[in-house]
Amino acid sequence: MRAIVVKSWLKGPGDMEVKDIPVPLPKENELLVKIDSAGANFFDILLVQGKYQIKPPFPFTPGAEFSGTVVRAPSSGKFKSGDRVFGSNPTGAYAEYIAVPQAQCFHIPQRLSFEQAAGLYITYPTSYAALKLRGRVQPGDWVLVHAAAGGVGIAAVQIARALGARVIAAVGSQGKFDVCREQGAEHCVNYREAEWVDEVMRVTEGRGVDVVFDPVGLVERSLKCVAWNGRIVVVGFAAGAIEKVAVNRILLKNVEVTGVHWGAYARFQPEMVAEVWRELFALADQGKINPVVYEPVFYGLENAKTALRAIAARETYGKVVVKPSAEPAPKL
Repeated sequence: MRAIVVKSWLKGPGDMEVKDIPVPLPKENELLVKIDSAGANFFDILLVQGKYQIKPPFPFTPGAEFSGTVVRAPSSGKFKSGDRVFGSNPTGAYAEYIAVPQAQCFHIPQRLSFEQAAGLYITYPTSYAALKLRGRVQPGDWVLVHAAAGGVGIAAVQIARALGARVIAAVGSQGKFDVCREQGAEHCVNYREAEWVDEVMRVTEGRGVDVVFDPVGLVERSLKCVAWNGRIVVVGFAAGAIEKVAVNRILLKNVEVTGVHWGAYARFQPEMVAEVWRELFALADQGKINPVVYEPVFYGLENAKTALRAIAARETYGKVVVKPSAEPAPKL
């Protein structure tokens, strides 16, 4: 099969190479999946450079999210050959096939395509846990979503709306306003402009927002437009810097600043993983969440580097998808 193979740390994704390697042999508890779509993530860039917290042994194939069709499954389990599935593994998704534990896969909801499912596994439970478990979003709350046009951001906008909240989308350019409005955001602000905090306060009639969803690193500035008893959820640091926050502002407004580490729930609160997925699948069945796929889809593993460059340049929205196949399947 063809796969991207990394044999040493790279300067960047532009140095990734596609090789012919054997199809992986699944272990007793694993599925063999023919990959239809792989979800591209910013951390893939860090992974191949050796700058990510996970440092797999060489050689390895990057890529953590995928969707596809089961080719081989254990006789005991919930999957069978031919099932449409999505899942995640620390490595291996930029390939034509992947062997992955059954526990790390789910059936694709009927309403969703392979491309949409490729971006489900990491983004949607992260956003749901941030808003529902940590932010305790209630109907009628104002929620400020930073990087609202990105993968976790669009998921957060859709989930906040499904929970009955009103959403202000904060993005880095006006060109992404329409994408956010299409997903249910009532108002949009550009967090690169100096007056965005004043705009949030104007929209909320001087009260401020109840919940801030922050995967960027904008806690300090968000404290200026969060309401009394507000909650700020730290999701990530896409801006690249770890903030130092003036804690007196937290005290004066009675604000909670909390974090979400979705990957750690499997270790510390495994019962919540199943509950979150049950609720997400229910929302998918109701049509209340609908993953947005960035256009164009990148066909051919050689174009994974182009996809990652687009993510690094902040040109993208929603989920960026890479297809192992070099060209689209013919329409029937």
